[in-house]
Amino acid sequence: VGVHTGDSIVVAPSQTLNDIQYQMLRTASVDIIRYLKIEGGCNVQYALNPDSNEYIVIEVNPRVSRSSALASKATGYPIAKVAAKIAVGMTLDQITNAVTGETKACFEPTLDYVVTKFPRWPFEKFNLADRTLGTQMKATGEVMAIDRSLEGSLLKAIRSLEIGLDHIELKKIAHESMEQLIERLHLVDDERIYVVAEALRKDISVEKIHYITKIDKFFIEKIKNIINVEKALAEEGITEEVLRKAKRYSITDSVIARYANTTVEEVRAKRKEWNIVPTYKYVDTCAAEFESKTPYYYSAYAQEDEVKPLGEKSVVVLGSGPIRIGQGVEFDYCSVHSSWALRKAGYQSIMINNNPETVSTDFTISDKLYFEPLTEEDVMAIINHENPLGVVVQFGGQTAINLAAKLEKHGVKILGTALEEIDNAEDRDKFEELLHKLDIPQPLGKTAFDVETAVKNAEEIGYPVLVRPSYVLGGRAMEIVYEEAELRRYMKTAVKLTPEHPVLTDRYLVGREIEVDAISDGETVIIPGIMEHIERAGVHSGDSIA
Repeated sequence: VGVHTGDSIVVAPSQTLNDIQYQMLRTASVDIIRYLKIEGGCNVQYALNPDSNEYIVIEVNPRVSRSSALASKATGYPIAKVAAKIAVGMTLDQITNAVTGETKACFEPTLDYVVTKFPRWPFEKFNLADRTLGTQMKATGEVMAIDRSLEGSLLKAIRSLEIGLDHIELKKIAHESMEQLIERLHLVDDERIYVVAEALRKDISVEKIHYITKIDKFFIEKIKNIINVEKALAEEGITEEVLRKAKRYSITDSVIARYANTTVEEVRAKRKEWNIVPTYKYVDTCAAEFESKTPYYYSAYAQEDEVKPLGEKSVVVLGSGPIRIGQGVEFDYCSVHSSWALRKAGYQSIMINNNPETVSTDFTISDKLYFEPLTEEDVMAIINHENPLGVVVQFGGQTAINLAAKLEKHGVKILGTALEEIDNAEDRDKFEELLHKLDIPQPLGKTAFDVETAVKNAEEIGYPVLVRPSYVLGGRAMEIVYEEAELRRYMKTAVKLTPEHPVLTDRYLVGREIEVDAISDGETVIIPGIMEHIERAGVHSGDSIA
């Protein structure tokens, strides 16, 4: 208590309440809603004493909030839709449950899976910001993950965040001593869960972690289960039993390979040999008591697969993942329109996304909805299962674009702009060549893979220079630099230098900035709009009056 709901990792159904507590809070909610004569959606928040049954009501909101969106997607029960019908005078027993088509809206949803919601914070954009979490919400968005185990659901959520992590481990704290980790456990910030995992790796006891963080021992034990699998992989290598367990916890092939000190190919071969493949399950609101009519799925390493593939007449649309600064709801709405257009053109659309607060993850938008992380392994598993005609990557922002090359490598057909042309537009060197060929002037710019080259480039170009990494969105880690010392600081703190993501140095021109939007079918080009920025060049278009 004391960390805003939007900044909290949340699981559903509740894992640590006993039946007495659950029924007590449920009854209290019903009493409050009846007393306040609320009709429609409502959200009641409680604080419950972990050592007794004493509880306090924190707040009651007679409105739909981000939590309501989460509850809707987590259970498959469309709260807003039902609330709208109540508003025009219908009652719960008259409204049909859209998921089953048989039961009514007065049936409470039952979950036979675990959902984890994980907040997405913008700290990589504000690296000097205070990372402490408190009563004021700092997250810009969130992801949701569904699995049969809490461990699997948590790991899926972490890799859905797109913060460069594929597992519950932070490289920068891996070398820290026990004392440093214990000190870090006292901090309530966005990295705490990774600190808990690291503390368990260093054999700090569950009791001690619980005593410091007040996180329920149940959750710490679940993280410890993941750590135990890591240790088993490191000690025993890949045995069938350990591999099955690792996949049941949704640990990716690349992470398994890393811990078992082998290759991803080897892990895939072993999975094939022992037939360890993901199966897909329905989100059905009723724990399979009635047949589900809606195509809303998640993956689990279980026995039975409940999903029939659509095959050649289907197209996969990749969503844009969690909302963050620079990649917001506009990309999501583009993927929604893409899904509608595909259906209009006679194809069946398959949406893959993991953001609970957006329109694309509404199961009525597409012919099939997969609530999964947008990573190479997770997306490829769905594509192998569905065997679609191809994939649309244009509408999922940087998330989907970054997957294009990986998917094509597996023989997946990218629809629309070909991968080679995407690369020509994204890769600054290739784009520069193109401008040169067409005799279009551009600010002098150079690419660097290390600090010294960047410094040399800047001297040749002349300060001030604009520095930025390649393949980014929303101007992330982009700065105007006026001197060498500043450039060295930037290179050290702001960017990870790799051959795939070099740093670009461009001459900074003081002048007007104009933005042109165009659309093309490969032959005809149409320009719907030209915008002039009022701010000087070097202010991001998202921050500029136009």
